[in-house]
Amino acid sequence: MFRTVKELVEIAETENILISEVMIKQEMDVKNLSREEVYAQMEKNLNVMEKAVEDGLNGVKSVTGLTGGDAVLIQNYMKEKTPLSGNIMLDAVSKAMGTNEVNAAMGTICATPTAGSAGCVPGTLFAVKEQLNPTRDQMIRYLFTSGAFGFVVANNAFISGAAGGCQAEVGSAGAMASAAIVEMAGGTPQQSADAFAITLKNMLGLVCDPVAGLVEVPCVKRNAAGSSLAIVSADMALAGVTSRIPCDEVIGAMYRIGKTMPSSLRETGEGGLAATPTGQTLKEKIFGMSVSKE
Repeated sequence: MFRTVKELVEIAETENILISEVMIKQEMDVKNLSREEVYAQMEKNLNVMEKAVEDGLNGVKSVTGLTGGDAVLIQNYMKEKTPLSGNIMLDAVSKAMGTNEVNAAMGTICATPTAGSAGCVPGTLFAVKEQLNPTRDQMIRYLFTSGAFGFVVANNAFISGAAGGCQAEVGSAGAMASAAIVEMAGGTPQQSADAFAITLKNMLGLVCDPVAGLVEVPCVKRNAAGSSLAIVSADMALAGVTSRIPCDEVIGAMYRIGKTMPSSLRETGEGGLAATPTGQTLKEKIFGMSVSKE
């Protein structure tokens, strides 16, 4: 039905339906499933996300000890202080980080679009839920909207850090979340596209440089950045701010940038933060632990 964001928005506007509805119809057509079956599959994803957020907020630690417990620290800070960035944004940050801490601790998460960027979509969803009070149906549609934009990125660029850097992972995830926030808040399909574009173009060039090659540092905290940017971009789009560069062109730019990135900055753990003295020390410590246990 659609391959580009332009086509996605045109279908939604022409048929006067939500972007989430366009994605639902496409899933039904491509997978030859009923609406109920498509919905059931997405609700399963929602349940996994909800459990991951809950587990993260209860506190988890990774085997390496590199990550864990930060989501709890932020929640405690919110209870004790008045956050400078606002409760919704910081709540999203906490829930996004919590989800990724669960991933690092070998828990179950829903890749959106990848495990390393799995916090942005659920983190924002369960944060804005407190203000928008969505129905369960609207929460499921949130995921379909995210998926519609992720579908375009996956088919026209990449969603893998190994292929295009972290701009392809957290950049895409934050942008997907931003588009979904707009729809849930009552925005138009074009406003969802603008929010997506604003988020992604502010993530262009973001490298993938995991310390010790693990999806922990700086991955967890980058989900915090992606989630906060998603909320800001959604507000901008809802206010009427547009992206001067069309959404599909932003995706194309991300693809070209990713193709020019050296391999050391694409998930190999050889450059960026992974190559810092501390990053190298942590790598040696972790591998030493691994060797001694064997």
